[in-house]
Amino acid sequence: MSNSIEIPFSTTLLVRDTCLCLHVQRAARALARLFDDALRPAGLTNGQFSLMMSLNRPEPPPMGPVAALLAMDQTTLTAALKPLQRKGWVMVMENPRDRRGRLLSLTGEGKAVLAQALPIWIETHAALDDTLPDGDAVRLRQDLQALSGMTGETPKSAGASRRPRQSARAMGE
Repeated sequence: MSNSIEIPFSTTLLVRDTCLCLHVQRAARALARLFDDALRPAGLTNGQFSLMMSLNRPEPPPMGPVAALLAMDQTTLTAALKPLQRKGWVMVMENPRDRRGRLLSLTGEGKAVLAQALPIWIETHAALDDTLPDGDAVRLRQDLQALSGMTGETPKSAGASRRPRQSARAMGE
């Protein structure tokens, strides 16, 4: 292609320095590594922790709302569930109200693994919050929720915007 258009290197630098998508992707990869390393002693990855935590509900949820919460399609969710099912931490069962649908739940062993991982997550998250400039983790969470379109889906009482530190009593110890 001899008619190719040259993009100035200054444009490359502009994109590098201003692209929100690039910065969020880089931050997401760094956070994923941080939490993967921290949660390894509990036998979980950060993605597995998030998935299992999304199943920690009073009633087993259908796949659709879990996939939506985790911003993944149902095929990807099904694939993510497989290793957790093999370990005996998650059950996938037929929805009695709609036989075509599936409900998801933690097993007793899955709840125990999640309980083991929770203090690790809390400690790691608190340390991470402390590294943010101006200590403004609340604002960062709000901005990320706005970008992901999830602002209206998280009830205020769930504490999504508050710092995730909890007392030992609140963690069930």
